[in-house]
Amino acid sequence: MKVLICGGGIAGNALAFWLSKSGHDITVLERFPELRATGLQVDLRGFGIEVLKRMGLEQKFREHSVKEEGLDIVDGAGRTKAYFHANRTGKGIQSFTTDYEIMRGDLCRLLYDASRTATKYRFGTSIKSFEQLGHSIKIMFNDGQQEEFDLLVGADGQWSRTRQMMLGTDRADPITLLDVYIAYFTMPSPIRVGEVFDAKLFITTGKRLIACRRHAKDRVQGYMAVTTTTGIIKDVKKGDVRAEKDAIVKLFKGAGWRTNELLEAMQRSDDFYCERLGVVKLEAWSKCRVVLLGDAAYCPSATTGMGTTSSMVGAYILAGELNLHSQDHEAGNGANIDAALKSYEHKFRPFMDQVQRGLYPGSTYFHKVPTTEFGLMLLRFVLGIIAFFNLDTFTKYTLREEVTDWQLPEYSGVLDKQHFSR
Repeated sequence: MKVLICGGGIAGNALAFWLSKSGHDITVLERFPELRATGLQVDLRGFGIEVLKRMGLEQKFREHSVKEEGLDIVDGAGRTKAYFHANRTGKGIQSFTTDYEIMRGDLCRLLYDASRTATKYRFGTSIKSFEQLGHSIKIMFNDGQQEEFDLLVGADGQWSRTRQMMLGTDRADPITLLDVYIAYFTMPSPIRVGEVFDAKLFITTGKRLIACRRHAKDRVQGYMAVTTTTGIIKDVKKGDVRAEKDAIVKLFKGAGWRTNELLEAMQRSDDFYCERLGVVKLEAWSKCRVVLLGDAAYCPSATTGMGTTSSMVGAYILAGELNLHSQDHEAGNGANIDAALKSYEHKFRPFMDQVQRGLYPGSTYFHKVPTTEFGLMLLRFVLGIIAFFNLDTFTKYTLREEVTDWQLPEYSGVLDKQHFSR
């Protein structure tokens, strides 16, 4: 099959790994001029870890992983009120810090390096439009070139342009914003003697959370999350970095702990990004010769802790179904792809239904944190008890790792050899 993957992030590169490994003709399109290896810390959980192992990339992953020890809940004076250790046992669900933490850029590079010898990567190019042609799709690129493919995969993220083109201009974008905003950035911070790689979280009034995560000996990550419906940030245009930074300063100045220090570093940062948390839900993930993958199809938002895992597992299943159905030469190429896309959705939607269940504005743990100092004091006390007794109830409540009554499909022999040539 000749496949065009729009988006050179985690989902797109993971799919390219599996399909190119099986001998298909794969092109990955990335609108940025080079691999976009930015972003802060991500993790793998549950079935995402198993997919990584099946890729044979666990050892290389660990060579680049962040050796975070755990999550430290602190008060305004920086005193520890609860500490959640990373789960290094290999059993049970992960904690807030997993055994598989990595910077997003490092995971993108890892998947890119593992797929690029058998994949064509086209940087600095995007799709202008496309036309369905029976059993193929004609792509018009922004540089004036045209080319036909058997399948177009939209793996271009939460704000996917491929999704909007697939649905048509008469359909509203199916993303539900959760009224949660998170500012991400990194800043220089030499490690002190005796300091370990920890995540530190301070929860303050006004439904605001401030966090630091050390990922290197000379740098830490800053996170500033707020739940609000006010126009201070809601009316700021996405991508207007100057206006976004100004809004974050207005919302957080004087919030306590290391907030002012972080705000100063944020103003100087060149890797700032403001995320508007949202959930993407679609009635169907494909239409004719276009199929969506990862956040473009089923973004679960950062509140679930399952964004990266969902992308990795989804890519594995989509590739597995395309390869599995491509063995049936009798049905013809068009019928093969149709059946594969239906099976991909049939097998993976139950997984995503559990991950996304009950997500709407007002439903997340960001919305449920207390707004008063007394309420926050009680919250820290309860978290301290949960951490002391090593209870996983709170982790299960806040994150969506535990997917039940679902099994990761086996594609043994299907994803490791060429079964189909066009």
